[in-house]
Amino acid sequence: MSEKSKKKKTKAEPTPETEQAVPETEAVEEEVQPEAEAPKKEEKPAEEPKAKAEKEPKAKAEKEPDLKSQLAAEKDKYLRLLAEYDNFRRRSQKEKENIYTDVRGETLKKFLPVYDSLSRALTQTAEDDPARKGLEMIMTQYENALTQLGVSLIEAVGQPFDANFHNAVMHVEDESVGENIVVEEFEKGFKIGDKVLRYSVVKVAN
Repeated sequence: MSEKSKKKKTKAEPTPETEQAVPETEAVEEEVQPEAEAPKKEEKPAEEPKAKAEKEPKAKAEKEPDLKSQLAAEKDKYLRLLAEYDNFRRRSQKEKENIYTDVRGETLKKFLPVYDSLSRALTQTAEDDPARKGLEMIMTQYENALTQLGVSLIEAVGQPFDANFHNAVMHVEDESVGENIVVEEFEKGFKIGDKVLRYSVVKVAN
């Protein structure tokens, strides 16, 4: 080879000095970049608290109506439940009272024929008969027991006829009494409060 070609080749090949220069420029560029980006990173934290501070009042304002509506709904449920329980309590108490009255009435009905027998015995016993005083004492005890149990006689003779308490089996014309008046009672009637245990069997005039 000639010397000229050797010289050309030596010029084209990079020298160690040029190889070292390239990385130095790259290092400089890498160091400059962080300095330029630093202000941007500092601005972000300053914006975030402002955004949070603006969102928090809005979130609270949205939650307050929801909480009020929920509280009103729960209060309404409570009042409804309280009213239902009060109605249930009253209904149960009334049912208990009705059951007690029904049972008591059915039991007392079984003793009414005894009253009828004592009444007939008194009617057929003369006033001077020694047995009459004993019958009167028994009848008095019987009537007191009925009164203590809440049982009362239904008034009939001389009263206007009332289908709620009287059972008319005979009818007569009598100008001496008013219209639709009970003139005779064949069987006494009894009641507990307003409930009839047994209707009075009566004769009605006019």
